[in-house]
Amino acid sequence: MLRAALRRIGPGRLAGLALLAVLLVLRVADPPAVSGLRNAAFDFYQQVRPRAPEPVPVTILDIDDPSIEEFGQWPWPRSRVAEMVNKVAAAGAVAIAFDIVFAEPDRLSPAQVARDNPALPEEVRARLRSLPDNDAMLARAMRQTRVITGQTSVRSARANREEKAKMRTVPHAIMGADPRPFLPRFPDVVRNLDILEAAAAGRGVFSVRPDPDGIYRRVPMVMLVQDTIRLGLSPELLRVATGGNAFAVRSNEAGVDGVVLGGRMIRTGPDGSVWPYLTPSLPGRYVSAGDVLADRVPPGRLAGQLVLVGTSAIGLEDFRPTPLGEPMAGVEIHAQLLENILTDTLLNRPNYAVAVELVTVLVLSGLAIVLVPVIGARLIIALAVVLLGGYSGLSYYLFQEMRLLIDPTWPVLGTVLTLMLMSSANYLREERQKQQIRGAFGQYVSPDLVARLQESPEALTLGGERRELTVLFSDVRGFTTLAEGFRDDPPGLTALMNSFLTVLSRAILREGGTIDKFMGDAVMAFWNAPLDAPDHAAAGCRAALAMRADVATLNAERARAAEESGGEALPINVGIGLNTGDCVVGNMGSDMRFDYTALGDAVNLASRLEGQSKPYGLGIILGSATARAVEGRFALIELDLLRVKGKMEPEQVFGLMGDAAMLARPEFAALEAANAQMRAAYAAQDWDEAEAALDRLEAAGGPLDIDLSGYAALYRRRFEVLRAEPPGAGWDGVHVATDK
Repeated sequence: MLRAALRRIGPGRLAGLALLAVLLVLRVADPPAVSGLRNAAFDFYQQVRPRAPEPVPVTILDIDDPSIEEFGQWPWPRSRVAEMVNKVAAAGAVAIAFDIVFAEPDRLSPAQVARDNPALPEEVRARLRSLPDNDAMLARAMRQTRVITGQTSVRSARANREEKAKMRTVPHAIMGADPRPFLPRFPDVVRNLDILEAAAAGRGVFSVRPDPDGIYRRVPMVMLVQDTIRLGLSPELLRVATGGNAFAVRSNEAGVDGVVLGGRMIRTGPDGSVWPYLTPSLPGRYVSAGDVLADRVPPGRLAGQLVLVGTSAIGLEDFRPTPLGEPMAGVEIHAQLLENILTDTLLNRPNYAVAVELVTVLVLSGLAIVLVPVIGARLIIALAVVLLGGYSGLSYYLFQEMRLLIDPTWPVLGTVLTLMLMSSANYLREERQKQQIRGAFGQYVSPDLVARLQESPEALTLGGERRELTVLFSDVRGFTTLAEGFRDDPPGLTALMNSFLTVLSRAILREGGTIDKFMGDAVMAFWNAPLDAPDHAAAGCRAALAMRADVATLNAERARAAEESGGEALPINVGIGLNTGDCVVGNMGSDMRFDYTALGDAVNLASRLEGQSKPYGLGIILGSATARAVEGRFALIELDLLRVKGKMEPEQVFGLMGDAAMLARPEFAALEAANAQMRAAYAAQDWDEAEAALDRLEAAGGPLDIDLSGYAALYRRRFEVLRAEPPGAGWDGVHVATDK
C-alpha cells in the first residue's frame, strides 16, 4: 500500500518534499547562514533607499577630535562637563542624555589631585582639598535640568562587588502576557557614581548588541537588568522629555508587541528591540562640544532639542558597523533611533514575519513540486520569473511603502533550489515515466493554492473578556486653586504633578494594579486583569491607603522645602473611589488605535464614588461589593444609602478609615459604634438622637487622628433640612446625589 502510494507520488516529488522539509527546518532553526542572507537583503534595501532626512529636534553633542585638541584629552574634568551641561541647558535644550558612563570618581578633582601627589607642599594640598569636588559640580548641573545618565550592560554579575545596589525603576504597566521571558537579560550594568545617578532625571541603558556578522541593526527598547524592566537610552530620553510618565509594555504569547511611551505606541520585535531606519551620517546632526564650551554655537541651535552627548573622536573607538555599509558613531545610532520614533519611520519586523516566510516557502516550493513535473521548460522559466520576481518585488514594495521587513532571500533561494531539483528530475526521467506521472498525479494538482502574506497577531484583536474587577479612581481636590499658585511657573506645576502621579503610580503598582490611564490630575486603575488577583478588592484598598499616606509624605516634604525657601506650599488633597463588579476588559478602540481598558457599570460607579469623597469629607469611598469583600480586614464605616447621578438603584457606600491595625484598636470600635447609632437614629427619623450620636462620632475620631468634621457637617445640614421638611412614613433613607 505504502509502496504503491510512493510510486504514484514519484521519486522526483518525494525528493522535492524532502528538500522542502529541510528548507522549513532550516528556516525555523535560523542558523547564521540563513539569518545572514536575510540581514544582507535588508541592508541592501537600506543602501538602495536610505531614509530621507526630516527636520526633528534631535542633536548630538559631539566630543570630537577638534574638541579634544582644543580642550585636552578625554576624559575631561567633570567640572568642564558640568560647564557643558549648564551651557546646553541655558541654550534651551529640552533634555540631555549621556552615551557615556561616569563610573569612577574624577581623578582631576582637586582633592583627588592632592591625594595623588603627596610631594606637593602641604599648603598647596590643603588649598586643593578646600576646592569644590568636580563630581559634585556635575551633579549640581544635572539637577538643574533634565539629564539622563547612560549605563552599559555587563554579561555576567561582577563577583568582586560586595553588594549589588538595587536597580532604580520607572513605573510601568504590562499589557498582555508577561514580557520578561522574551527580553534580553543583563545581570548588571556599569553605572555612574551614586551622586550623579541620584541627580539625574532618568537612567537609560545604551548597550546595543550586534548581529553575528558584527553589524548593528537592532536596538533594544526594553530589557531586563537584575530582573527589572529598563528602557534603552533613547526611549528613556523621550520618556523624561515628555514629562517622565510611566511607560507600558504590550506583549502576547509570541513575545513583545510594542512599548507605549510618551502617548504613542512603538511597535517592536518579539524581544523588545526595534530596527532603526538609517540615513547616512549627517554633519547637521552634530554640534561640537568644543563649540559649546567656547560659545561658538549659533543662538537657537539647541533650543527645544533632545541632546545626546557622545563621541566621534577616532581615538575613542566608538564607531559601529551599520547596514548602510559605513561605520557610524554609536551615539548617532541612538540619535537616529530617536528620530525614527519621533517621525514614525522605524522599520517593522513583525511577530508574524517568520510565519509569512514559512508559508511562502511552503507555497512557492510546493507549487514547484506540484507543477514542474507536469509543465514544459518554457512554463517552468515563466513560473520562476513570475513567482520569484513577484515575491521579491512584493518584499521590496513592503519595505519601501510600509517599512515592513519580509525576507526575500530564503523563500526565493528555497524555491530556486526546489525548481532546480524538480527540473533535474524532469529531464532525467524518460518520456514514458513522465506521462505516467502526469496521468497518475495530475488530479492532485491544486491550482487554488495561495499564500497568506499578512496575518493579524492575537494581541491586536479588538474586544475583551468579562471579569470581576476592583476599579479605582482618584482625583485632586481643589486642583484649580493649586494650579493658580503656579500661574507664573508652568514647569513647576508640571514637575509637581509628575511627582504626585509617580507617588500614586508606585502605590498602585506595588499592589499589582494595572494603571489604565492618566486624565490630567486623575488616575484610573484596576485589579484582576490582565493577570488574576484572587484578593483584588483587598489589594485595591491597600493601594488606596498607601496612596493617601504617600501623598501626605509628599505634602510634608513640600511644606519643609517651602518653609526653607520662605514660601508656602498648598497641600495636595486626593479623593479616591473604589468599586468591585463585573466589567469588560481588553483592547478597546478602533482598528487603528486602541487601549487596554475596562468598561462597565462597575467602572462608572467607581468614578461616581470618587466624586462623592469631597461632599462626605473623607478620602476613600467604597462601594458595597468592595466593602463586603474586605469586611473584617479593614476599618470601615457605613456612610449612606446613596443614589449616585446616572443610576436608579441606590448603593450602600462605606468609608475606608484604615487597615487591620486600626480596626483592632478599641478607639475605632467606639467610633464605629457611634456611627452605627447615628445611622440607626437617622433611619428612624430621630434627628435629635442622630445629632447626639454624631457628636460622639466626631469626638471619637480625635484619638485616631481621623478628621470627621466634613462628614459630620454634611449630616448636620441634612438634619436641619429634614427637621424643616420631615420626610414622613415610608421614607427609605436614600440620599440622591445631585452632582458627579
